[in-house]
Amino acid sequence: MSWEENVRKVIPYVAGEQPNQPGMIKLNTNECPYPPSPEVKKAILSLEPEKMRLYPDTDAAELTNALAEYYGLKPEQVFVGVGSDDVLAMAFLTFFHSDKPILFPDVTYSFYDVWADLYRIPYHRCALDENWHICPQDYMADNGGVIFPNPNAPTGVEESLETIERIVSANRNVVVIVDEAYVDFGGHSALPLLEKYDNLLIVQTFSKSRAMAGMRIGFALGNEKLIRYLRDVKFSTNSYTMNYASQVIGLEALKDDGYFHTITQKIVDTRERAKVKFRELGFRFPDSKTNFLFVTHKVMPASRLFAALREKNIYVRYWNKPRIDNYLRVTIGTEDEMNRLFAFLEQYLQNRS
Repeated sequence: MSWEENVRKVIPYVAGEQPNQPGMIKLNTNECPYPPSPEVKKAILSLEPEKMRLYPDTDAAELTNALAEYYGLKPEQVFVGVGSDDVLAMAFLTFFHSDKPILFPDVTYSFYDVWADLYRIPYHRCALDENWHICPQDYMADNGGVIFPNPNAPTGVEESLETIERIVSANRNVVVIVDEAYVDFGGHSALPLLEKYDNLLIVQTFSKSRAMAGMRIGFALGNEKLIRYLRDVKFSTNSYTMNYASQVIGLEALKDDGYFHTITQKIVDTRERAKVKFRELGFRFPDSKTNFLFVTHKVMPASRLFAALREKNIYVRYWNKPRIDNYLRVTIGTEDEMNRLFAFLEQYLQNRS
């Protein structure tokens, strides 16, 4: 018998490429193109080295309390983790503990099936319709839980609050998780439904709209009982997940609401201009309420465009997967980065017309 027979084997999540090339344009991982709030820099300079030798606050109490106040909830309704991936992984481990399959879209965040495989959770992918929308009736089947992003990734499509409520209300005997990683770019949060539904968990992140992917701060909002169960699982694995620096810096980022709205609006404005330019160049895409666009060209294959862009140190995201193998996901960058992207695309497409 080989020791490998007892190894837990999974196919891991593959993150977007993280190149480090001079002069590159990095539009492949949905990072914010702008730096964090100036208050973050001040907070970094104010960190106390003496506190580095101590374990951090297991409850991240100051950040948790501030998030509760910001969203009009009680602290007992907020769970803080090391990025939304950590929060979601904890939620899978906590709430999806049934022999019935959990449900999520067939085109969605590709970490969901990885966590399901890792934790031995049965799952079923529900096909999005031809316009990349969820079919609510698919989520009315008997299941062990439901999860979907809103707006969705990689499509950028937003579902209405009415659609979300239909799904949540039809699944009162399981937990429904709405992953709102991109909600701050023009989407509508399911937050108003929390008071009505005790089986709803909302997950958000500081990585995109607050320009802090490097600090790994995510959080969940929900019923007090849901949050208590999440905390129990967290404290059964690792009590000291969020470090001292992230707690301090995250608090200051949250306080600077003016800066948050300024940079998200800049990204939205650039996105809307990018939609016009992409259309002029012969691209099609679903309407996006995120910080990216999911584009396909009328004649040029996505795989060829991806390779040509990469040769010029312009990085976008491409998946060789069913239904989406002729699409590119393009993160919205700065105005200059987008102008350089479009200048290349215009020349490249013109030379091959």
